[in-house]
Amino acid sequence: MVQSFKDKTVWITGASSGIGEALAYEFANEGAKLILSARRMDELERVKEGCVKAGSRDADILTLALDVTDETAMAEKVKAAHAHTGRIHMLINNAGISQRSLCVDTDMETYRKLFDVDVFGQIALTKMVLPIMLDQKEGHIAITSSVAGKIGVPYRTGYCAAKHAVMGFYDALRAEMANSGIRVTTITPGFIRTNISKYALKGDGSEFGKTDQNIAGGMDVTACVKVIMDGFHKGKPEIAVGEGREMSALWVKRLFPKRLFKMVENVPKPE
Repeated sequence: MVQSFKDKTVWITGASSGIGEALAYEFANEGAKLILSARRMDELERVKEGCVKAGSRDADILTLALDVTDETAMAEKVKAAHAHTGRIHMLINNAGISQRSLCVDTDMETYRKLFDVDVFGQIALTKMVLPIMLDQKEGHIAITSSVAGKIGVPYRTGYCAAKHAVMGFYDALRAEMANSGIRVTTITPGFIRTNISKYALKGDGSEFGKTDQNIAGGMDVTACVKVIMDGFHKGKPEIAVGEGREMSALWVKRLFPKRLFKMVENVPKPE
């Protein structure tokens, strides 16, 4: 059965740009009620305007500033999100940061920040929303992981570790929720044309500040989210999306792991 999102309450984190922003417009077009979260309130308001143009009513959209690393404030944010319509039908954990640095050049504090944002922040929010969904006896939790959650590549040791971690967590959560009415979806994008490399962390924790070649040549973000939405509609537990050679690496890793290990040795330095 194809899932409908009309009048469903969908909470998207990382909604101020990239995949999160593009998903917001798709859900708005389908008549969902939206909770849009990110750290930058001005950007959330811009996205809200775009959602209204896409078909949402202004009153159906809540912009809710959220820093996923601030667990102290998170409980109140969840209360505010729940109060928007009295239900949270879907949570899309899309907030995240990437990395562009060699292991030897990366501070431990940078690794900790990657895990705080990409792993612990996602888990903390999920744990706070999950009881609401269990009480409702329905819900859908999604996480934006990455091909880097399946394959380790140079200059992204921390990012790959974090994305492998969330892939494992949400695969396990899916099994735990199997008979609860709660669905869990992992999203596995390849190179998508977003600002992910621009805001990626260098070894010292500063921003990389530019779009690298792989991202610049990646899949259009609007085309990407149409694939994701199709996967949501069809109830897919995992949605792989991309159009470059990195997508073939997923099956190469499974069938010919030694070949894949040699292939990634030639990944160019991001510049």
